[in-house]
Amino acid sequence: MSEAVPSPVAAVPRPALLSFLGGVGTVTGSKFLVESDHARRLLDCGLFQGFANLRRRNWEPLGRAAADVRAVVVTHAHLDHCGHLPRLVRQGFRGPILASAHTARLAGIVLRDSAGLQLEAARHADEHGWSKHRPAKPLYDETDVDKTLSFFDPVPLDEDVGIMAGIRLMLHRGGHILGSSWVGLTLEDGHTLAVSGDLGRPGHPLLLPPEPFSGADVLLLESTYGDRRHDPESGRSAFASVIARALARGGTVVIPAFAIDRTEVVLHELTGLRESGMLPRSVPVYVDSPMALAALDVYRDAVRERSPELRPEILTRGEAALSPAPFLAARTVQESIDINSGPGPAVIVSSAGMATGGRVLHHLRRLLPDPRNAVVVVGFAAAGTRARDLVDGARVLKMFGEYVPVRAEVTDVPHFSAHADAGQVIDWLRGAPAPRTTYLVHGEPAASEALRDRIDHELGWTAVVPRSGEAVLVR
Repeated sequence: MSEAVPSPVAAVPRPALLSFLGGVGTVTGSKFLVESDHARRLLDCGLFQGFANLRRRNWEPLGRAAADVRAVVVTHAHLDHCGHLPRLVRQGFRGPILASAHTARLAGIVLRDSAGLQLEAARHADEHGWSKHRPAKPLYDETDVDKTLSFFDPVPLDEDVGIMAGIRLMLHRGGHILGSSWVGLTLEDGHTLAVSGDLGRPGHPLLLPPEPFSGADVLLLESTYGDRRHDPESGRSAFASVIARALARGGTVVIPAFAIDRTEVVLHELTGLRESGMLPRSVPVYVDSPMALAALDVYRDAVRERSPELRPEILTRGEAALSPAPFLAARTVQESIDINSGPGPAVIVSSAGMATGGRVLHHLRRLLPDPRNAVVVVGFAAAGTRARDLVDGARVLKMFGEYVPVRAEVTDVPHFSAHADAGQVIDWLRGAPAPRTTYLVHGEPAASEALRDRIDHELGWTAVVPRSGEAVLVR
């Protein structure tokens, strides 16, 4: 009698490996790799900003062959979460880039602007001889961006989508900027991984708050404001007061603002000051950033389309909520230059928000030496950026190869941030089942450690601040 042949047993998938390739110990460069037996997926692919040692990391290879990455999931369209994508594509990535439809559209604006800045930096390096390459090379260019945008594959919010064999993806409203999401992944072995992206604050004037966290085996949690508390009322008061003081002195106010969302929030606030009479109609408001103006068009389209991400009161007011007339758009270089010859005081909203580049630098060089003027920093300023130097009380600022004296009034109004503060992050977590491990990412060390301790003490969860390059199992 022959022996029975045992039936084959299906192989049990091994736990996925999660590697922290960016966004650890810093608020930039978010990049998290998930590797399983069958595929590699990247969660966010952001650019490093700030100190030179961080920026140099943008030139380093991923650590895995880009061609072996099967897909990228992008939480939102800020540069520190999507700005490295064209470099990844240049290195051989050819998979889908999964994001919400608004994120895909805004990412096109952000990446084209970034490519322009890369080319400008290369030209500057050639002129001043500080590049080791002859001619200097940009990190990526418009051709790389065009190819990158062809890989975007929009995913609806709140729909369970299969993205490859055995892997499910769901995007939930993040409330940080238009299109932002927090991500839920179900892996081949059934374990779940959630990535917060950047969480919005419940008091965002334009967007609905993030959908509550519903649980996961492993959570990657942003900690940008992990050691701070927003005070929106005092922030709005400080914003109005510094503008009033500068205008009373006959000065001009320059507001470095991120082109995506922060410009819209600032315009919404200026609209309120205009309607209350605190900002006279004789004082022009300039938006000097082609990128910000393009993003503003996306927000206006969202209002017209009655996007479910927007607050009901914004939908009721319509586009007027974003138009502090007389609101003057400076789209061309000449229109930007013409702002300098405008009569009397003015308010200038210009990017970049951390004053790392862009047209705002020309306004700062002109306005900083005059004590009648004011600079208002309205969001998070990462270490190593000019905006952070101003907040920390710098008396001179280096721009265009020279030192510019800082005599203008500088006011920090972080309460305009689109990030949730520490208490709001805790509230977002509260009520959800505890993950096996929560990893604190996208924060400077003190902020990440403070939020880790609060999660431990208030929720009793296991929370860890990972090291850059560290790899852990998802189980």
